Amino acid sequence: MLDFAHMKRWLMGAALAAMCCCAAQSQQVGCDGAAAVTACSDLAAKIAAVLTDPAVARAHWGIKVTTMEGAPLYSMNEAQFFQPASNTKMFTTATALALLGPGATFETKVMAQGSYSAAGRLAGDVVLVGAGDANLSGREIPYVAPAMRPKVPAGQTPPPGPLALRYLDEMADQVAKTGLKTVNGDVVGDDTLYPWEPYAQDWSIDDTVWGYGAPVSALAINDNQLKVTVSPGEAAGRPAHVAVDPVAPYYTVDTSGLTTGAAHSGSHVEMERAMGSKVLRIYGSIAVDAHADEEEVAIHDPAEYAAAALKSMLEARGIVVTGVARARHRISNDARGFLLASREPLPAIDWSKSYGAASAALEGTVLARHVSPVLIEDMVVTNKVSQNLHAEMFLHNVGAAVAGDGSTVNGARVVRAFLTTRVGIDPDDFIFFDGSGLSGHDLVTPRAAARLLQYASTQPWFADWKRTLPIGGEDGSLVERFGKAPLKDHVFAKTGTLGEARALSGYLDCASGKTVIFSVMVSPHAPGSSADRVAMDRIVGLIAAEE
Repeated sequence: MLDFAHMKRWLMGAALAAMCCCAAQSQQVGCDGAAAVTACSDLAAKIAAVLTDPAVARAHWGIKVTTMEGAPLYSMNEAQFFQPASNTKMFTTATALALLGPGATFETKVMAQGSYSAAGRLAGDVVLVGAGDANLSGREIPYVAPAMRPKVPAGQTPPPGPLALRYLDEMADQVAKTGLKTVNGDVVGDDTLYPWEPYAQDWSIDDTVWGYGAPVSALAINDNQLKVTVSPGEAAGRPAHVAVDPVAPYYTVDTSGLTTGAAHSGSHVEMERAMGSKVLRIYGSIAVDAHADEEEVAIHDPAEYAAAALKSMLEARGIVVTGVARARHRISNDARGFLLASREPLPAIDWSKSYGAASAALEGTVLARHVSPVLIEDMVVTNKVSQNLHAEMFLHNVGAAVAGDGSTVNGARVVRAFLTTRVGIDPDDFIFFDGSGLSGHDLVTPRAAARLLQYASTQPWFADWKRTLPIGGEDGSLVERFGKAPLKDHVFAKTGTLGEARALSGYLDCASGKTVIFSVMVSPHAPGSSADRVAMDRIVGLIAAEE
């Protein structure tokens, strides 16, 4: 058994090795002799002291720090694999920005397929065609940092935001204005731009119930999730209240096991849905004096849900639909193993051009259309709040635009080609099974993250990409970290959390006035603990002070 005394001696040995590494690296980049070596050794010793804390000593750590030019400053386990979690989004979004261009847009259409008469009768289907737009929702774009949002006086309820299905409503209005009166057919949600691969390999089955694990579809609606609010009833023992937003005919909600608990008994609400089921079971109790419990629940089949919502909207406008709402999926027949297929070379890519967005080639009459915000504004949202679905759609969209097919594996092939051919990352330094980092199979080295960050800083799209990263103490997933001087507003980095893995990689303004690149990763750490995050933030502070 390895006790803490042995562990401490082992870690100090590792620290000495890191010091030697630092010293050699300092000399390689022409640092000023002994002074530079001493400063680097001091940093190694201080980091080692942080990592000897028993709360984090059992975890596996990787660190890479370089200058903006890529010259090494400090490293620990830089070539070893870690689970990147949402650091994966950096690799996905950089690829998408470079290949699709910051101004790319995605056009969703409503089409009439069949025989369309002048009398407003359609013998055929109304088809809602998904084109990879992640923002058919009530989200306000551009992203606004919390400090810039209007302040709501204490005790007042914030005003409601835009309706979740506002763009679907607008397209229903456009359809009505065409004079369409009767649809002798179905309303179809078509997401065939991507094959129907709703979940990447090794996504946890537990995640698929929740909004952060929502299925991937080329026809995304309201982030493919519903807000479910559970409020206490009027008295203990009475049924609790459940509200679903947006309201559309889709899930059956079973609340037979849900009740209102006694005062001060807390909230103990659980939600579950079997794979493939449209029954959402909500059970447990919520105290009569408790605040409402709000959860984001994934929509099982977004294309089918969007079709059902559009059908209701058309009928509300007096258009008769004789058929049903249904989804049209494209089922993949690719039987190749993912690892081998994702490494297959692509036909020549023209790295000098912007490919823009691909779209499904469907015949029919266009009845309505909606154009998305530009790609860079969605990318800001994606990286700031670490939005998994949007990152997955970037992956599929680069596959569709560059490789001619929006499958997961083709997206991964494009990302791999970009990272190895353009960025110069060792092909054995990363394995990505998805675009968001939700897959437990994803692996990356700290030096690969640092190399991406250095490459990005040399590109014409760097200013756009850097502004997508959360800012310490200001916004996104760093709004509650690095909130005090000297780090506030001086850490620009992507976070990552998945199970017992955590990562933070980005740019850091240092006390010297220099900006450095850093990547800190840990996996695994002790379950249910945030000590690794505290240690990680201390390490960032040490880098800023020493460099």
